[in-house]
Amino acid sequence: MGEMEQLRKEAESLKDQITAARKAVQDSTLQEATAGVSVVGRIQMKTRKTLRGHLAKIYAMHWSTDSKLCVSASQDGKLIVWDSITTNKVNAIPLKSSWVMTCAYAPSGNLVACGGLDNMCSIYNLKGKDGNVKVMRELASHTGYLSCCRFISDTEIITSSGDCTCILWDIETGTQKTVFAGHQGDCMSLAVAPDFKFFISGACDFTAKLWDIREGTCRQTFGGHESDVNAIGFFPNGNAVITGSDDATCKLYDLRADQELITYQDSSIMCGVTSLAPSLSGRLLLAGYDDFNVNIWDMLKAERVGVLAGHDNRVSCIGVSADGMACCTGSWDSFLKIWN
Repeated sequence: MGEMEQLRKEAESLKDQITAARKAVQDSTLQEATAGVSVVGRIQMKTRKTLRGHLAKIYAMHWSTDSKLCVSASQDGKLIVWDSITTNKVNAIPLKSSWVMTCAYAPSGNLVACGGLDNMCSIYNLKGKDGNVKVMRELASHTGYLSCCRFISDTEIITSSGDCTCILWDIETGTQKTVFAGHQGDCMSLAVAPDFKFFISGACDFTAKLWDIREGTCRQTFGGHESDVNAIGFFPNGNAVITGSDDATCKLYDLRADQELITYQDSSIMCGVTSLAPSLSGRLLLAGYDDFNVNIWDMLKAERVGVLAGHDNRVSCIGVSADGMACCTGSWDSFLKIWN
């Protein structure tokens, strides 16, 4: 065990050196930089629409880039594509496995994907020849559950899994292009950068990692959380990353400064963060919690400026539409709500 202990000590000292180097280049804090900015006024959003139709817990939702349609996945074994304006169901897709944990809408609007405890990512073509939605591809090679998937294009998708890896797939051939290994715990969530060149993953090893899609390498690792990182997202300009964790906090990390900027927490919030989404400007952070609420944070001042209360069970997913005009929350109470 002597060698292991030595290596462990060496790793710890390297971590300390990194921390010291980060401290050395920190010329200012976000608190100092925003000292002249006043807190956003109280944000009060109303439920504009309730999307009813799922018969069991909703686990995931994702907006289409047109800000009108969205897809949701529920453990009733259905993937539903909704028109968020009329509340009509555009497609209801029956799934082979009802144990679904994630869903995604392709940027083109042509495809949707889902996956879960079946360990694979199923891709559905919404724009088929005869109008029927069929399974176009089943991407199988993860050895653990599929926790999250996000399209890069109609030909590429990235998946994250309980087997501690993320995979970039070629949808046309159904083969793996790159395996991103490095997390020491289940990967729980991923988000693709606005320029589609990087993606970020959050995992049960309490860290978030930034990956270069083209090189297939891990560029940065961000620690600081005291429990699993469940939710992750990019700041809208792509220069910072937001994480949400079971330790009841969200954190903002700057990619260029390579360090944590600020923590979003409140002594009255004792439960974990399930999901998060920044507003279009990046000034507000919407975060869903285990206590059935969504808290709205002022991202610069780290103060809570609003609450979305309306669900009767855990809020499992949240998304802000591409035009920034609405946010959608999905819950274990089987409903989706559109707010603004």
